[in-house]
Amino acid sequence: MQQSNLQSVSTLRLFFHRRVVTMLFLGFSAGIPLLLIFSSLSLWLREAGAERAAVTYFSWAALGYSFKFVWAPLVDQLPLPWLTRMLGRRRAWILTAQFAIIVAILAMASIDPAANQSSLTLMALAAVLLGFSSATQDIVIDAYRIESAEVELQAMMSATYIAGYRIGMLVAGAGSLYLADWFGTSGEAYDYQAWQWTYCAMALAMLIGVATTLVIDEPQRAERDSIAGSNQDYLRFLLMFVVAIGGFVGVFFFSGDIAGSVKSSLGAVLANPFLAALLVESLRLALALLVMWLLALVLVKSGIVGYAMVERTYLMPIRDFFSRYGWSLAWILLALIGLYRISDIVLGVISNVFYQDLGFSKTEIASVVKTFGLLMTIAGGFLGGLLALRFGVMRVLLLGAVLAAATNLLFMLLASIGYDMFWLYVVISADNLSAGIASAAFVAFLSSLTNVSFTAMQFAIFTSLMTLIPKVLGGYSGSMVDAIGYPSFFLVTAILGIPALLLILIAARRFEIRDGPG
Repeated sequence: MQQSNLQSVSTLRLFFHRRVVTMLFLGFSAGIPLLLIFSSLSLWLREAGAERAAVTYFSWAALGYSFKFVWAPLVDQLPLPWLTRMLGRRRAWILTAQFAIIVAILAMASIDPAANQSSLTLMALAAVLLGFSSATQDIVIDAYRIESAEVELQAMMSATYIAGYRIGMLVAGAGSLYLADWFGTSGEAYDYQAWQWTYCAMALAMLIGVATTLVIDEPQRAERDSIAGSNQDYLRFLLMFVVAIGGFVGVFFFSGDIAGSVKSSLGAVLANPFLAALLVESLRLALALLVMWLLALVLVKSGIVGYAMVERTYLMPIRDFFSRYGWSLAWILLALIGLYRISDIVLGVISNVFYQDLGFSKTEIASVVKTFGLLMTIAGGFLGGLLALRFGVMRVLLLGAVLAAATNLLFMLLASIGYDMFWLYVVISADNLSAGIASAAFVAFLSSLTNVSFTAMQFAIFTSLMTLIPKVLGGYSGSMVDAIGYPSFFLVTAILGIPALLLILIAARRFEIRDGPG
């Protein structure tokens, strides 16, 4: 009995370990930017008079989260002049990303989207910078967490990081809506300065993360695990990244007019403008990725960029995954990762606009959707963890997928009922509780797929793939609602969850979670 009490005290003390507490504040810093691109920005744009379709297109600004695996090796290996010598490799990149986030938020605060069409373009560019900077911060914080402590601290560090992340999301979600409302803006009386001061306050909140970065220690393993290379090697590696990304952006920039005319023609042929737009934009994305890959290949084949560095950072993590699971199972697992969260992410892009269209105020949305919803998500996460421990990860993964699709049907009911606080609480309770259950099982699933030798790169690939397809589709959610209405849209999002269910059933027969309950 005495030994058990001593173990409990020892475990409790670990929660106050400096590394564990550090992750709470870094998690807060990581949680701030996301909702400033999604829900808070969507309400701001809607109040400013932007069309519903234009509002949801802004969700593409967060595609940086879906492509962070492209520059994750660059952040992992490239030293920053002066800062790396002063702070160390990880802290230098975290601090750089945090200052870039602050600059992006302040840039958004300086733009009035109601001014003219060009202001919307500038707002989109600032939002893209915010998404890119935030994704970069996530990459480095993940690496810092893994390298800064041994295995026995990792679970607690992850728990405090997630708690900090949720608090950051609460501040950026509910907090920004409360502030905007308090400063005096509303759907009936739009006030740009209210949103300007709100976003400035969010930039100020990022200073918590900056202060944390300045006082923490650099992980000793960061330097030990780095790939040896000269400054010239790093510059060539950076050149490959810049050229490849330039090709990706160039394809989108120069194909815009052509894509517009093709969408119009194909929409008339298919009698479905949404499907035409989806096909054309998917083709543009595939073409841009192909050009990016070809440019990188040319630089490597020509000897301008060292093959050894590219192989270690990009190729070996991918080869390892396919060699461990085999080609057929590996593709099934990747498809499952890419489709598992499609129902809730596509719906989530337009959810705040939906609540506003039903007549709910920003304060009501902040109280119910953001604050109460966050509590339900956390409760769902704990419940999902307990269920996974009792019944196994794959079973809870299946349960989460069923609940995520089924709860989307409740939004159809809310759309038919209209403004009703009771039913808003019911829908948010069910939706966020199921999302928490699904997320807990999904994180355990992704962790089981990751090889500790390639944690940063493989985890970046998995989390990028997890959001890529849903965010691309989510950008069209406003157009879909305009075309078919809210009830039909919610039905479509529920149907989108069916492929994930089938993939789970197929994967469960051939795949067993490592160290799981069996």
